[in-house]
Amino acid sequence: MTASTETVVRPARAGTAARSVPLRRGQGFQHGGWFVAPFLVLFVLFVVWPLLRGLYLSFTDANISGDDAHFIGLDNYREALGDPLMWDAFGHSAYFTLLVVPCITVLALLLALLAHHIERGTWLWRLCFFLPFLLPSTVAGNLWQWLFNPGTGMVNHVFGLDTPWLTDKSYAMLAVVITTLWWTVGFSFLLYLAALQGIPAHLYEAARLDGANAWHRTVHITLPMLRNITGLVVALQILASLQVFDQAVVMQDFGPGPEDSTRTFVQYTLEQGFTSYRVGYASAISIVFFVLIAAVALARMWLLRNREESGR
Repeated sequence: MTASTETVVRPARAGTAARSVPLRRGQGFQHGGWFVAPFLVLFVLFVVWPLLRGLYLSFTDANISGDDAHFIGLDNYREALGDPLMWDAFGHSAYFTLLVVPCITVLALLLALLAHHIERGTWLWRLCFFLPFLLPSTVAGNLWQWLFNPGTGMVNHVFGLDTPWLTDKSYAMLAVVITTLWWTVGFSFLLYLAALQGIPAHLYEAARLDGANAWHRTVHITLPMLRNITGLVVALQILASLQVFDQAVVMQDFGPGPEDSTRTFVQYTLEQGFTSYRVGYASAISIVFFVLIAAVALARMWLLRNREESGR
């Protein structure tokens, strides 16, 4: 067998011996390419092309009216880096991320442990924990907007509070965080539940024979076995939380919130592109945001790699 071919053993027919048929690497790629082609076409059409188009527009003064765009170099980027409103919006997104990611990770783990050990009505508990994730963002936002209403909302009424959740900058982002936890915890819960079901049962049986109680089994078996899925959950939640938009604008009736306290980076970008009609500047902001998210993702990969190398 040469370096450019592979041997494929075909099953033998009745009365004949199995024979090896050389298969060129190019032939395998050619046949597999037809299966990948539809995805590649959609990926280029809806990801690569918009990214390249946005990168081009970021160097122009393009507007939404469709007038001819003029090349202005790095002027949009200079303005973006010195724009205090843009950095305030990014600060709101970062603050939201710092609140949501730890809370949703811990909550999803606790719910998964609970659902995994419940013996009666298991399907009902799993359905209740996952069902909110199936709701559209507008439904979740409108529902919790009503619940947080200072006058008629159930949150203040049930807990005996008088908190202006949606009209005070000290509570507006917290209301968005609570809504997000209720709405999206089901996805991380499902990941943890699947990982828990994949832990071999003989590990717990051996630990039980050695006298380990439930707490020791959780700390020394369950949590270490969930390390990889926890890293995945944290990474996905960071990327999703930095792009928060839907529930924030719905709960504030498509406004920036009290004293602009819930204006996120994505919302500010849309305001510049579709309210101020500055498509070129909005494209530059989007590219800046893309670079910031890429930096966060690369930093996490670097930390994870260093941790794995140090653990060897």
